[in-house]
Amino acid sequence: MGKNKNNNSRGENNYFGRVIKIAFLTFGLALIFTILSEYFIARTQSIIFATFFLVIIIILNIAFDIVGTAVAAAEEAPFHAMASKKIRGAKESYLLVRNADKVANFCNDVIGDIAGTISGALGISLALQIGRYFPGYLALINILITSFIAAVIVAGKALGKKIAIEKAEKVIALAGITIYHLEKNIKVKIIKDG
Repeated sequence: MGKNKNNNSRGENNYFGRVIKIAFLTFGLALIFTILSEYFIARTQSIIFATFFLVIIIILNIAFDIVGTAVAAAEEAPFHAMASKKIRGAKESYLLVRNADKVANFCNDVIGDIAGTISGALGISLALQIGRYFPGYLALINILITSFIAAVIVAGKALGKKIAIEKAEKVIALAGITIYHLEKNIKVKIIKDG
């Protein structure tokens, strides 16, 4: 009985330790990406560049949400079978599914929240740039841009969730092959076993 209690305490400590790591990772990534986005927007003062960067951030937000949802819906067995046949990306796909809770948390929460924050900041920056041409309408421009960004993200994620659930294995296979090529080219392990 005492042994079981110690295992539960250890499990809770590992879980809370992981939560603290995720919080620091999120803070660090948000800091880096916000500084970079602010730097590029301030340097260019271009409505076209700000819009392009905003679209990229929104697409990344939706794509990571799709992966995070698919990983929770996918089964391990097909990827385990493919990995045993040494199919490229299968091991990475298997590891994604095996670590579904961590991957879903990272994709949906860490990346999703950071991308949401950055897209909001970019929306404000874009509103300020457009507002220079229509000074009396800055508040209205800001409201419209912020509302539009929210609508696009929510609609994109709703559509993405449908795709992720219906085609979970295909989504994870694509994510796995992408990770395989990234790891091969940048020589950094993105997902580890265990």
